[in-house]
Amino acid sequence: MRKRFKKLPKFKSEDEERDFWATADSSEYFDWNKAERVIFPNLKPSTETISLRLPQYLLARIKQIANFKDVPYQSLIKIFLAERVAKELKG
Repeated sequence: MRKRFKKLPKFKSEDEERDFWATADSSEYFDWNKAERVIFPNLKPSTETISLRLPQYLLARIKQIANFKDVPYQSLIKIFLAERVAKELKG
C-alpha cells in the first residue's frame, strides 16, 4: 500500500514558508526514500560585513602569515576563525 502524502500549501512569502517548515514534518509531504542528493557547486554562503578592532601588532602578524601563505589576510582570518569554531564545537 502506497503512503499518501499531504499536498504542499502555497506560500505567500519565504517567511510564511519558513514558519511552516519550522513545525511541519517533511516526511508527511515527501518520500525521502526517493530523494536524490544534489550538489550546488557554485553556491556561496551569505556573508555579513563586520567591523573588528585588532591591535596593530596582531594585524601585522596576521598579514605577515598571510603573505607567507600567499593568501589575502582577511581570508586567513576567516580560516583561523572557522578552524577555532570547529574545535570549540567538538569539545
